Amino acid sequence: MNQSKPGLIAVVSGGRSAERDRSLLSGNTVLQSLDRQGYRTQFLDASACDFIDHIKAADVAFLAIAGQYAEDGKLQGLLETLGVPYTGSGVMTSAIGMNKTMAKNVVAAAGVPVLPQALIPPQVEPDAVAKAIADAMAFPVILKPQSEGGSVGMTVCHEIGELALTVAAIDRAGAWLVEPFVTGTAVTAAVLDVNGTPTVLPVLETLPTEAEFYDYTTKRDKNLHRYRCPAALPEETTERIAAAALTAHRALGCTGYSRSDFMVSNDGTVAWLEVNTLPGLSRTGNLATMAQAAGIDYDTLVRMILATADRTGYRP
Repeated sequence: MNQSKPGLIAVVSGGRSAERDRSLLSGNTVLQSLDRQGYRTQFLDASACDFIDHIKAADVAFLAIAGQYAEDGKLQGLLETLGVPYTGSGVMTSAIGMNKTMAKNVVAAAGVPVLPQALIPPQVEPDAVAKAIADAMAFPVILKPQSEGGSVGMTVCHEIGELALTVAAIDRAGAWLVEPFVTGTAVTAAVLDVNGTPTVLPVLETLPTEAEFYDYTTKRDKNLHRYRCPAALPEETTERIAAAALTAHRALGCTGYSRSDFMVSNDGTVAWLEVNTLPGLSRTGNLATMAQAAGIDYDTLVRMILATADRTGYRP
């Protein structure tokens, strides 16, 4: 996008995913930043019945939204059809990135190490599922929805009976997967287009103060976690994480920015977990914290993301 200001920026937020609250926080913070910088803006909730009527009038859609029907390619497809340029990745990348299994397959094919996984068949009895998983990997394990973000629904199970009970309790209309639960350091690495070049920001370490891992509740309560940026890791490990985040960004075809999550085990092994194609944009969130560590203030970060909105037409 050229550096001239677009006529009307629609900050798209809200939506109907489990991450609606996080989206609204991001959206309102982005809106305040754009208003402060003199842009002409409109705040739109993607779940509003008149959303399409309003979004068609926008010159650019700034996507401050996350989760299903927002980060998974569905919203991007609508905007492509309407001819509205938008921030973030395109339809194909968004859809693949939201599906943890597909994203891991793409990233692993590019040479990035990932954890083994097992998918939970929808019709199989919970006891049989738990036994099959116990035969395939050691406990503890972590159960995840295949297409959700923000740690929604993640549960750690320490033995076969607990896993069977958890499988019996979940909504199995959607796909779920199981991975080994790694004890170690949880980190995240963001890639941001800087003057057209994908650049890795300082790696951030997430430190839960009470929970066993950086779960849904912990992420949303500043009293239950703290950040360390740059992460307190050996330089070689940090370099491997940064290289893996950049490889994942490119392999998945991410546009503008992305954030990859990793686990570093106690023996120093690095495993890529998932990608966020629309990372949260609260002022104190992961991405803003990493940008700040790189000397990029919040308003500049918002401007940089806005500048990556593709206004050239069709993209996959």
